[in-house]
Amino acid sequence: MMKMKRVLLKLSGEALAGEKKTGFDEATVTEVARQVKKAADSGIEIGVVIGGGNFWRGRDSSAIDRTRADQIGMLATVMNCIYVSEIFRSAGMKTQILTPFECGTMTKLFSKDRANKYFEKGVIVFFAGGTGHPYFSTDTGAALRAIEMEADCMLLAKAVDGVYDSDPKLNPDARKYDTISIQEVIDQKLAVVDLTASIMCMENHVQMAVFSLAEKDGIANAMQGKINGTVVTA
Repeated sequence: MMKMKRVLLKLSGEALAGEKKTGFDEATVTEVARQVKKAADSGIEIGVVIGGGNFWRGRDSSAIDRTRADQIGMLATVMNCIYVSEIFRSAGMKTQILTPFECGTMTKLFSKDRANKYFEKGVIVFFAGGTGHPYFSTDTGAALRAIEMEADCMLLAKAVDGVYDSDPKLNPDARKYDTISIQEVIDQKLAVVDLTASIMCMENHVQMAVFSLAEKDGIANAMQGKINGTVVTA
């Protein structure tokens, strides 16, 4: 992996909930903050996108209109970013939350210029609220921001330690890839990120790295270009 100047870190909401699977596990988030600070102190510019699954899995409900369900999900990501950014601040980092829609005084409205100004000042920028539109996942929101921000890599800290040819939970003989192309991921339906996000990354040559959130110093290592999971090439 190359040396990275700017990265986009995608965290799953469920991963931040730890064993509880809902809400937040403060110890988990504090550990993420420690690792991100290590990378930020070395001069790496960091954007963060967080999923909303620890609060809301709207697509599981047939009683709620899909657009409304997705709007609830967008607000769940805003709550997550407010919480995590505060933990980051308590660890000594400067943070700012940008959203694609107005959220009162809690966040600022996203623009590429505004984000770049924050990056120049060493601020960790949280991109909350997904794309701001229904029918797009936080994977797609993360891919969009990684492309707009010209990030060197999209880092995916997951519950699994890389990309496998089949589900390692179901198949003990599942094989882990060290590197794989986005085209192969799409062809084999390996669901690293959803299809929309995969195609956006492929068309815009954004590489991804998948690694375990549970790996000791996994985030800090990935931000320094040391990937112990899978590199997904574009």
